Amino acid sequence: MSNHKTISIILIGGILIGGYLILRTDVLIQRTAAPQVAPPSVDGEQAPSNINNARGYYDIGSAALIEILGAKDFALINVHTPYEGELPETDAFIPYNAIRQNLGRLPSGKNAKIVLYCRSGSMSTAAAKELAMLGYTNVYNLAGGMNEWEKEGNAVIRK
Repeated sequence: MSNHKTISIILIGGILIGGYLILRTDVLIQRTAAPQVAPPSVDGEQAPSNINNARGYYDIGSAALIEILGAKDFALINVHTPYEGELPETDAFIPYNAIRQNLGRLPSGKNAKIVLYCRSGSMSTAAAKELAMLGYTNVYNLAGGMNEWEKEGNAVIRK
């Protein structure tokens, strides 16, 4: 076989293998992407559009939280530790890293609406992930926490 034929066969083989690997990577990415599920309804209507289903819980912004506070039918839980303030109408204080040990302090039923928050959003994200992993289906996380809430002009109570 001449060198030109050998080089051509090698190049074509490389192109075919490269294309196959690219296609397989796309399939793998599609299979592992988080499923997009419509957010649960809030007060019988579709949840505000800034809620994003991610890993079994929903991120909610300050404006959407204000909207649903008007007809409050959920538990508002501060999971920040140590205490650095609270939002009006907070129902309970449960440390983010002890959420599993305090399930009895949450509303009964894994379908109950629960909104979690902390100072910046990182502790409430951890608690939301934990609750979702335990089978809770209607968990909301205040994105940006009290920092974002206050930045948008809302009051944080400090005792």
